[in-house]
Amino acid sequence: MKSLAVGDLRVDAIVEDPCWPMSFERMLPDITTEMLTRERAWLEPRFASIDGKASTAGSMAFLAFHSYLVRTPRHIILVDTCIGNDKDRGGFEGFHMRRTPFLWNLAQAGITPEQVDYVMCTHMHADHIGWNTRLVDGRWVPTFPNAKYVFGRVEYEHRRRNYESNPAAKMGGFADSVLPVVATGQAVMVDSDFALDDTAILEPAPGHTPGNVIIHLRSRGDGAVVSGDVMHHPIQVVYPECSPVFCEDRVESARYRQKFVQRFADRPELILPAHFSDPTAGRIVTRGARCAFEFV
Repeated sequence: MKSLAVGDLRVDAIVEDPCWPMSFERMLPDITTEMLTRERAWLEPRFASIDGKASTAGSMAFLAFHSYLVRTPRHIILVDTCIGNDKDRGGFEGFHMRRTPFLWNLAQAGITPEQVDYVMCTHMHADHIGWNTRLVDGRWVPTFPNAKYVFGRVEYEHRRRNYESNPAAKMGGFADSVLPVVATGQAVMVDSDFALDDTAILEPAPGHTPGNVIIHLRSRGDGAVVSGDVMHHPIQVVYPECSPVFCEDRVESARYRQKFVQRFADRPELILPAHFSDPTAGRIVTRGARCAFEFV
């Protein structure tokens, strides 16, 4: 994604993994071969590989993992910190014991970890909190030593209860990516409508997780929305009724996503999803009876 201007804000994607293939059958069980074939012209080759068979098992969706670096006149904000390095994720393919150049990519954007003022997470799935911490001399320490980490209170309490009921669970990341930040006093628990200088404004986005939020970025009349995991793949803009297996409440997720697509269709706000492949950012537009994602 090229650098984007939102009023006085500059937004860059800091990429951890540019292409992560996953079968549509595994990720979006409600998507059919007919749907994929209908959208094939724009899906291939950048966003998917379609095999056209009755089962969607052989058709691959291409995801990406990236954070958003937001530079305001006053602050440097990092939104959603991807998967992280050296994390024990129980052998889960793609997440377990990774070694990626995420911090080097951040440096290429001109920012050191010490310069980040705020870390904000749309939710606390492991692929959105991983770089909250890094391994130093056998200990998990905050990657961004001078930052305040803004955690939604509803999301945090949900994860805390899950962790306390099963502290041995390795997939969630709560122990290695959240608790060390709380221990240093850098965590700031906020309500789901928290606003940072009227520049970064949280709004509840239920369904994917109990405390999931979107983040509005606003400056001088311009706007963008960091949508997190409201949508994982651009085909969900066309078929918002289809929820991925990752959603903790797939019915509520579909309900909210349909409202989101209708709300932002044909509006000027940029949409900044968490997992759309490059060029990543775009706008929702009406096309016939349904909507589509128009990349910028």
